[in-house]
Amino acid sequence: MAARPVPVPVYRQVANILAGRISNGDLAAHRPIPSEAAIVQEFGVARGTARRAVAELRERGLVYTVPRGTYVGQPEA
Repeated sequence: MAARPVPVPVYRQVANILAGRISNGDLAAHRPIPSEAAIVQEFGVARGTARRAVAELRERGLVYTVPRGTYVGQPEA
């Protein structure tokens, strides 16, 4: 019996697209990523989905969040 493909959740799809932009340099190190509002508008997703996508990027270690926003890479020491 062949395994059925598991659909990728929307938040993970958005995170994967943003991760691709980070890896190809469109989103540069220590520069801000798009805001949740910008992600909502660009991808046509709910704010909770945008928030979850950013959390996914944080969990992967691709971005960090400070009171001023979310940035690419690791925080500077």
